[in-house]
Amino acid sequence: QDGQIVAKAFSEELGISEDTVRRDLRELAAEGRLQRVHGGALPALAAVRSLQVREQLAPEDKRALGRAGAALVLPGQVVILDGGTTSLQVVQHLPLDLRATVVTHSPTVAVALAGHTQVEVLVLGGRLFRHSMVNVGASVVEAAGQLRADLYLMGVTGVHAEAGLTTGDFEEAAVKRALHQRAAETVVLASLDKLGTASPFSVAPLRELAALVVPAATPQALRKKLQAGGAKVEIAAG
Repeated sequence: QDGQIVAKAFSEELGISEDTVRRDLRELAAEGRLQRVHGGALPALAAVRSLQVREQLAPEDKRALGRAGAALVLPGQVVILDGGTTSLQVVQHLPLDLRATVVTHSPTVAVALAGHTQVEVLVLGGRLFRHSMVNVGASVVEAAGQLRADLYLMGVTGVHAEAGLTTGDFEEAAVKRALHQRAAETVVLASLDKLGTASPFSVAPLRELAALVVPAATPQALRKKLQAGGAKVEIAAG
């Protein structure tokens, strides 16, 4: 509800010891219900689901995010497109006659671009991380260092005013950081379930984004928190 728990303040509010609060936080973290940080905890993504299941969640919001992301891609650009269900929606909304170069470390996204015959598709190879269906590892990071992209449409699992952009896998976070550093602008298209949550591995602070695009249903109070954390929040039209 508040976006964070501070163990000391919570123990005083409830009249119990900090040790009791920390023990309970450890148990909740082990169940995946929160993300522990120094001095307390932050909300965590409710559950880790497969790509197939995630495709069925909030489809209207993801279509709106996909349209918004596709509208940012201009002819002639070099665009880095992340993996995930929202990126697949971006592909579905790109014009079939678009002439551009898309760099991706997602085999799924690469295949989805097959019908865009004027788009040059560059696939960064590595070890397949099946949860997100993206390639990760040193080879992807090294290849990223050779890029100079106009735009990176980044996917993350957590967007939090204080924790910034986070994801649940160490190697995937390293790839996202490398790609982010090679793009003139980075934009995150974030579904509602990711907003106000945190995952274990940091990618970047919110202030480094050119824009954070969120669904129209995002509560105003949450938008203001993210803006206070440095995000330039934009609303995806329905």
